[in-house]
Amino acid sequence: MIRFILNILWFICGGFFTGLGWLLAGLLLAITIVGLPYAGAAWRIAGFAFWPFGKEIVHREGPDLGTGVLGGLLNVIWFILAGWWLAIGHIVVAAAEAVTIIGIPFALKDLQLAYIALAPIGRDVVRR
Repeated sequence: MIRFILNILWFICGGFFTGLGWLLAGLLLAITIVGLPYAGAAWRIAGFAFWPFGKEIVHREGPDLGTGVLGGLLNVIWFILAGWWLAIGHIVVAAAEAVTIIGIPFALKDLQLAYIALAPIGRDVVRR
């Protein structure tokens, strides 16, 4: 029940816009052929950004596009072009949220969003 309430509060207080931003980014990336691997990652992050409580970010196992050398290279490109400034944005918001006691759970989720924004390829969001 607590997760549900936190998710509703998160959604109302900015999670809706954060999730929409990640969805839009995924759509723009999907338009370009080169951005397709990043589009899938952006859509996974959007699902986390809409309703983050009760979910966690894990490294994906198995031989696929996101694991191995190619996944690492894709993450380096992502980090240089977009990851660092997305992470900084989430960190700034987390700092503002952490000022109040009520905002601390939200700040922790924004820090998780900053973490996944740094290198999203090879990561997955799972329910706990």
